[in-house]
Amino acid sequence: MTFLWLLSCALLGTAFGCGVPAIHPVLSGLSRIVNGEEAIPGSWPWQVSLQDKTGFHFCGGSLISEDWVVTAAHCSVRTSHLVVAGEFDQGSDAEDIQVLKIAKVFKNPKFNMFTINNDITLLKLATPARFSQTVSPVCLPDDADDFPAGSLCATTGWGLTKHNNAKTPDKLQQAALPLLSNTNCKKFWGNKITNLMVCAGASGVSSCMGDSGGPLVCQKDGAWTLVGIVSWGSGTCSTSTPGVYARVTELMPWVRQILAAN
Repeated sequence: MTFLWLLSCALLGTAFGCGVPAIHPVLSGLSRIVNGEEAIPGSWPWQVSLQDKTGFHFCGGSLISEDWVVTAAHCSVRTSHLVVAGEFDQGSDAEDIQVLKIAKVFKNPKFNMFTINNDITLLKLATPARFSQTVSPVCLPDDADDFPAGSLCATTGWGLTKHNNAKTPDKLQQAALPLLSNTNCKKFWGNKITNLMVCAGASGVSSCMGDSGGPLVCQKDGAWTLVGIVSWGSGTCSTSTPGVYARVTELMPWVRQILAAN
């Protein structure tokens, strides 16, 4: 009995390590979130939905621990908003979701709405998320980690699947997409691209409105790692133009500072 209990604890311990979903995601190659494909329920367990009091989803985010969520500064999150974890189908009442209140909002003080530099906010949860098969954290990168151009990564969200759709999809969408070098990205966006940004896509896939704040994850040593935060891109969510993400490696010193002080 004790041995089995220890074994199950050991297994649970590994199940909720960062970046390793208990339910494995399946990405069909270069799938498309515009022209998207549905994720397997629970396979992106760090993905959260940021919602207002009415239950309206306005941005995504990623759990990085039981107490912390990372999202985009331009989402303008307030403590009156809610973090919903463990959700797949926003149209279903049958899911075992966790609705979590926000105790504190830490918007990067260097965030600039005009350049969209430093597009990161950390949310301290009022009560910790309970880790489970469908709720667990993504790994954070080291400052020195290099995710080279051409790496195939993944982004997820409930953003629009066509830029002119009236509403966002109920079910979590996913897309596999390649990273671009900033030099290559500047061919599309010119000098708007800074070293605080990383580009991905232009491959027939795109993040779109409503995906903001959500994750761009790449695999490192077998674990999904948060490389980007959905930040900005084409106003029509063009799938031949790269989406732009806040580059998490460059923002890690600020992240560590906030986590250590709070």
